[in-house]
Amino acid sequence: MPELPEVETTRKGISAFVTGKIIKNVIIRNDKLRWPIPYEIIKHLKNNQIVKLKRRAKYLLFETRNGCLIMHLGMSGSLRITEFNQPFMKHDHVDFIFEEYILRYNDPRRFGCILWTNHDPLTHKLISHLGPEPLSNEFNYDYLYKMSRKRSCSIKALIMNHCIVVGIGNIYANEALFLSKINPKHKASKISKLRYEKLVFSMKTILSKAIKKGGTTIRDFVNSDGKPGYFSNELKVYNRSGQSCDVCKTKIRKIKQNQRSTFYCTSCQT
Repeated sequence: MPELPEVETTRKGISAFVTGKIIKNVIIRNDKLRWPIPYEIIKHLKNNQIVKLKRRAKYLLFETRNGCLIMHLGMSGSLRITEFNQPFMKHDHVDFIFEEYILRYNDPRRFGCILWTNHDPLTHKLISHLGPEPLSNEFNYDYLYKMSRKRSCSIKALIMNHCIVVGIGNIYANEALFLSKINPKHKASKISKLRYEKLVFSMKTILSKAIKKGGTTIRDFVNSDGKPGYFSNELKVYNRSGQSCDVCKTKIRKIKQNQRSTFYCTSCQT
């Protein structure tokens, strides 16, 4: 699914095409996403200007002069810029029509969402409870260490908790724990502050590299220009069960944690 680097890649890819531009019309072909798309967005967006495009966690925030469109790409959603003569495909559910092109929303699994708010989007019930951005100064090892105290969950569960820190999905949690040499099964409260310092550095490093590479394509994700992300070429443990660790040649192991697949090196990660 699109994780934070994929969503940030999408934001960067479409920003120049939408920021400061006026939406001429909106076409909703299928409103049945995670929640029904409110048809009132057509009225709100028609002839309205996108003042700014932001990202909060995995949400894209299209700020206008009188409200904000909130979008989540869900499990398989994507946005791409298309020409007017480009025929729509089966899962192209929504078109945002600008003067010279179309911003097209595609979502095969329909688990994304497109909503509207007249208020500050950061106070919306889907967003207000979220933790800090992982690449911000607010997210540091002192913060994560303090949040880990008196918690009985594993370290992997902690960093994937979006109330603690946003945007650390399964792929990047696996990779960051490998880079910091931490066993994903360790209890969060038992890890030292020094190891948290290494972990936070690893999380920021992995996410920054993934954004630079355009995200990770495992199954459905493509960038705004229809091309895949290339960080998958640099994955060290994720989806590499049974393969040799690049560092020590030990076989990568796969286990289940909280119904999610975890990949790690039993030799490097202690």
